[in-house]
Amino acid sequence: MSLFRQLANQTLMYGVSSVLGRVLNYLLVPLYSTVFIPADYAIITELYAYVAFLNILFTYGLETAYFRFATKSDESSNIFNITQTSLLVSSVALSGLLFLLADPIAGLLEYPDQGQYIQWLAIILGIDAILAVPFARLRLEGKALKFASLKIFNILINIGLNLLFLVVLPYSIESGMLPKLTEYYDPSMRVGYVFLSNLVANALLIPFFFGYFRNLKPTLGKEWSAMLIYAAPLMIMGFAGVTNEMFSRALLKYLLPEGFYPGKTNLDILGIFGACYKLSVFMTLAVQAFRYAFEPFFFSKSKDKNSNELFAKTMHGFILFGSFSWLVLSVFMPDIAPIFLRRESYLFALDIVPWLLGGGLFLGIYYNLSVWYKLTDQTKYGAYLSVGGAIITVLFNILLIPVLGYIGSAITTLLSYLLMTLASYFIGKKHYPVPYYTGRGSFYIILTAAFILPFYFCALEGLVRYLLASLAVGAYLLAVWLMEVRTGFIKLPVKR
Repeated sequence: MSLFRQLANQTLMYGVSSVLGRVLNYLLVPLYSTVFIPADYAIITELYAYVAFLNILFTYGLETAYFRFATKSDESSNIFNITQTSLLVSSVALSGLLFLLADPIAGLLEYPDQGQYIQWLAIILGIDAILAVPFARLRLEGKALKFASLKIFNILINIGLNLLFLVVLPYSIESGMLPKLTEYYDPSMRVGYVFLSNLVANALLIPFFFGYFRNLKPTLGKEWSAMLIYAAPLMIMGFAGVTNEMFSRALLKYLLPEGFYPGKTNLDILGIFGACYKLSVFMTLAVQAFRYAFEPFFFSKSKDKNSNELFAKTMHGFILFGSFSWLVLSVFMPDIAPIFLRRESYLFALDIVPWLLGGGLFLGIYYNLSVWYKLTDQTKYGAYLSVGGAIITVLFNILLIPVLGYIGSAITTLLSYLLMTLASYFIGKKHYPVPYYTGRGSFYIILTAAFILPFYFCALEGLVRYLLASLAVGAYLLAVWLMEVRTGFIKLPVKR
């Protein structure tokens, strides 16, 4: 039980920082939807989609490789030196290249004369990569509180700068309070201030890791080549994973036939789609929090004799919680969405959210299943699975978006993660069998989907919707009570 308590405490700490951080960051969505028209919001959506792809290139799998090699080496500090040296050199080179090519890249993306956006994003990418392993080291050392505090600090600074650049300074100039600011503030660069705020907030994290950098001994020791071999499939997996999540946001404006949605340009639809996509963050953050805690946890506990049983119970607990979250968020989304997306025009694509939440659930299950190829050092299988998922994502986006619009992309997300999960499960049974509670888990997922479908296809409103939503949630909890708690499969703590 102490192992579960340790994992639960770590997950709670990372979860609080993720939930609080995402909620705080979400305060920017009403701001952006007020300050920017959908076409401007589309610029933010598209460029950050490309940043997600480049983040994988900048870290090339070394964060997970650091976990693996540091936990099985008696000289973890040397592994840190090797990993950090590699990332420092590569980040400076890649950021410098992007910085020099900023203007041609901006023109290629149809944002002429906005090369400074690319330059700022190049610096952001470099800082993120350089700090990736120091943050990973905090997780490995169990310093969840410091990890969470720094993440929240970064978000608060970013939010504060956004408010300064997009609200306080424009108001101060327009009201005549600070007229001299017009010499320094460019109101035509409103979208650019989003990227500039991110850059400054990330740069302010560097001093907190001076201790790690001060003791750094630049080296590329004998383990470096082995780490790159281990990390290479992980980088491929990373690219494939980002393709699954970001492909539609990067290319929706190109794949969607012009005029598909009357009265809205493709750039408008991209902005609306990007805003509604953010509502699936509630599932994503649960998966992320669990992953932060579970990844170092399963590496450290993999040699325990009861590790397989531990992995199986952990998976089942995740499915119970994930399915419940999928249900609650889907049936109550019409009430949740307007809290974050204030303009009615941004609610246009709300029907994508249940599909994306379901995809997020299967992504979390897939992360749980990844234990088999990471612990057996067969990360090539992870690459195969991720590439397969990416191919499905690209293919079905190309096929469905011209026919179904953005909803085709949402369906593709769920389909891709579902197929990746099934493939990983059946292949993993042969290489690292874990006695997962497959029947029970499948029951809860199917039950949840069955409860959600009437709300998706039927126009339920008002009191009827509230009553049916409450009944669906209550029925799910009753099923958990009857099958898990009452049978003794899950034992609740008893106060003595």
